[in-house]
Amino acid sequence: MTTERGLRVHCEEVVELITDYLEGRLDEETRLDVEAHLELCDPCVVYIEQMRDTIATLGHVPLETLSDDAKATLLDAFRSRTV
Repeated sequence: MTTERGLRVHCEEVVELITDYLEGRLDEETRLDVEAHLELCDPCVVYIEQMRDTIATLGHVPLETLSDDAKATLLDAFRSRTV
């Protein structure tokens, strides 16, 4: 059943759901689908680990202290990130 459940979501969907997943805001079914996908997909696991590291590092940087260029660079990096 885990394999079948893990195929219900694709990498692109995991990327779209990452914030809600990390913040515990997914409904139970979607959370279980994402977690089953992670059991099958090493690249998505790496992506989530990178996001956790980024949040741990940048989560403490007040947004107003970033220059406009830094904000734009970060937004571009997140938008262009593919799994």
